Amino acid sequence: MEWSVQQLAKIAGTTSRTLRHYDSVGLLKPSRTGENGYRYYGQVALLRLQRILLLRDLGLGLPAVADVLAHERQAETALAGHLEWLRHEQDRLARQVASVQRTLEAVKEGRDIMAEEMFDGFDHTRYKDEVEQRWGKDAYAQGNSWWRGMDAAEREAWKQRSRQLVADWTAAAEAGAAPDSPEAQDLARRQVEWLTGIPGTPAAAGGTGNLKGYLAGLGEMYVADPRFAANYGGAAGAAFVRDALLAYAHKHL
Repeated sequence: MEWSVQQLAKIAGTTSRTLRHYDSVGLLKPSRTGENGYRYYGQVALLRLQRILLLRDLGLGLPAVADVLAHERQAETALAGHLEWLRHEQDRLARQVASVQRTLEAVKEGRDIMAEEMFDGFDHTRYKDEVEQRWGKDAYAQGNSWWRGMDAAEREAWKQRSRQLVADWTAAAEAGAAPDSPEAQDLARRQVEWLTGIPGTPAAAGGTGNLKGYLAGLGEMYVADPRFAANYGGAAGAAFVRDALLAYAHKHL
């Protein structure tokens, strides 16, 4: 079965112009082009489009999407990873909806608001199992205590610092900076300072040996895990961060 540009755009909730642009940049080629010049898309193209749209929803730009797709040649494996992420997001959003609904009903009825129920789905505890598996229960307990000990302004300031650091990494990668350039090394210094300020991580444990190994492992995780790579514009941006951190570690640690 095949679909025309117009048909596929309607099914996928996008536009014909977008599909033509994806074709022009080599991101999504039609399965065939008819004698009349019309583009037609088969099931393989539909699978690729679904992956493109999922990656776009993660916030990746088109160059980063192309990079991810180039490194994930097995559609089945890639889709399984996307499905797992979507299920986590579905669960988190469902908890948020239920939490807000309970709060709304309490406000309407003049009942006391249950603080324990208000923030389900909003906090970072959904990463508890993963953090404990990677770095131990003590790491999670210390980090969780540190986070909950901050007030709203302090949390927002920390989030803004994190967002700015990611934005600066992405901008440097897109500008073609070398990992060992002064710009990248200054970013690596900021990243290390940011990491060492989080209690419970190996970076905060003290000792350059611990920190050097931690940075190496963290850099590899940035590249290997699509969730982290997405923060830096995709696999290429994450590789830039990894290489800059390694260069910093070799020089200063």
